[in-house]
Amino acid sequence: MARVELIMPKLGESVMEATILSWEKGIGDKIEMDENVVTIATDKVDTEVPSPSEGTLAEILHPDGETVPIGTVIAVIETEASEESVRATPAIAPMPATNHKVATEQQSLAQNLAAANNFSNHKRFYSPLVKSIAKKEGINLTELETVAGTGLNGRVTKKDILAYLSQRSQAPTLQKTTPTARPQFQAPPVEKTGNYEIIEMDRMRRLIADHMRMSKHVSPHVTSFVEADVTNIVLWRNRIKKQFMERYGEKITFTPIFIEALVKTIQDFPMVNVGVENTNIIRHKDINIGLAAALPTGNLIVPVIKDADQKNLVGLAKSVNDLARRARANKLRPEEVKGGTFTLTNVGTFGNVMGTPIINQPQAAILATGVIRKKPAVLETEAGDVIAIRQMMFLSMSYDHRVVDGMLGGSVLRCMANYLENFDPKREI
Repeated sequence: MARVELIMPKLGESVMEATILSWEKGIGDKIEMDENVVTIATDKVDTEVPSPSEGTLAEILHPDGETVPIGTVIAVIETEASEESVRATPAIAPMPATNHKVATEQQSLAQNLAAANNFSNHKRFYSPLVKSIAKKEGINLTELETVAGTGLNGRVTKKDILAYLSQRSQAPTLQKTTPTARPQFQAPPVEKTGNYEIIEMDRMRRLIADHMRMSKHVSPHVTSFVEADVTNIVLWRNRIKKQFMERYGEKITFTPIFIEALVKTIQDFPMVNVGVENTNIIRHKDINIGLAAALPTGNLIVPVIKDADQKNLVGLAKSVNDLARRARANKLRPEEVKGGTFTLTNVGTFGNVMGTPIINQPQAAILATGVIRKKPAVLETEAGDVIAIRQMMFLSMSYDHRVVDGMLGGSVLRCMANYLENFDPKREI
């Protein structure tokens, strides 16, 4: 009988750890090859880990909710096959020999990071309630060790940690930092009076909150606005949408049309397709467009259309529809939510006229398209100016003022509007 180790998989170059959401199999359960054993989550996406072999789940080494470094053994499967015939677990790709040192250093770093929040390493006893409060409030083990305890043998009680939190959460104060550390501020406590309900953020909402706060700290945001006449696009789409569905089996929405114009704009102004790393500007030669998508849970995810400049309008429409469907069904793969170089968000979906979106780090800009509305507009004709009813839409772009100045940001936005306004209403599909 062979014992096969199930390994925490590596789900991306920058991913150092993952959280076990739920074990789909229990100890003693029979498992088929490639059957889902456990569901895990990173800061990007949830994914399933398949069994590398047929057998019986013999050991679960890490419970639900635990964050585990990549490369760690999380379970053991017993199989009737011989040791020689058992294939290697597909949960993690083997590292080339030349990368062994790098892999060891990455795993060591991930383990050190995890240790700071591993309450099983504590030197004194903490009750489950105290540990639960500490984790919820973002108090790691090192900080918890500094809390004075009034319980038996100096133990920290619920009263002790709540008292510590009340002092910790006074009106915003700047914490001490090292010269290279970014200042951290504590938000003031919320006044809880009258009728109210406390709703704990789920894991994804906490990640979104952290990412948005980080982005505002990292990048000095500037937002520019422009209004575009998209009448030609509306008329064209109304004319061909039935034919498009019959020919390609896909709906044609406004989003792929916006992406097509955005790709042309980025090609004209490549310095908006960048990231910042210390004092270096990283100019991306690939154009990978992220699409901010609202989920049924109310959360947000940003799947990415890779090499959008290599796709025609039909290809973009198929990619948009496919990613949107699988995002709502929580079926995106880890590689489909990373690698974006520029993000598009359609606030018009919710009837909003315009928005001031937060940059999706580590990108340098994000474009928002507003709702399309009929409005009176002045048109220049050979016979003179006339007022006509036109389909108008606001575009807004937030950009990182460290590397995108007002001239570049404004030029990019105006160029995008020009491409939309000059859309050919007689275009064939």
